[in-house]
Amino acid sequence: MKRGIIYVMTSVVPGLIKIGKTDLNNFEKRMWGLERHGYANVAGLKREFAIEVDDYDEKERLLDEIFSKSRVPNTELFALDIDLVIQLLSSFEGQQIYPELETKEEVFKKSTTGRIEKQDINLIPDGVYTLDRNVKDFGKVKVTLEVIEKILDEFNHES
Repeated sequence: MKRGIIYVMTSVVPGLIKIGKTDLNNFEKRMWGLERHGYANVAGLKREFAIEVDDYDEKERLLDEIFSKSRVPNTELFALDIDLVIQLLSSFEGQQIYPELETKEEVFKKSTTGRIEKQDINLIPDGVYTLDRNVKDFGKVKVTLEVIEKILDEFNHES
């Protein structure tokens, strides 16, 4: 079982991240090159999380498979929420390499909080929303949706 490092980086394009791997002796050199020169015409790469794991080739293939529908073809770039990827990587068994001054538990908690805050920003405002139309080859469609923020507030306070 070969040990190596799996890492995730953000880019200047919001929501576009790079997931990659490198061997144990190459991490700093790899980060230096990517942060200065970019990857696949994407600049402004910034390291966010890295973890040393056993069987890193297989784990990276697993990540590629899990996130395959979000992958930019023929690259290691993905259109994903960085906090989701950090949550997953920080749950792997292994030694956290980056960030150096935070524990895996702190990183996991911060990424979880980040996802909740992002979800709160994207909430649909309170109100009643309706759709009432005829759909060709289907018929009449009538839908009513009521959004009540209070339910979310109660959920957030309980957790």
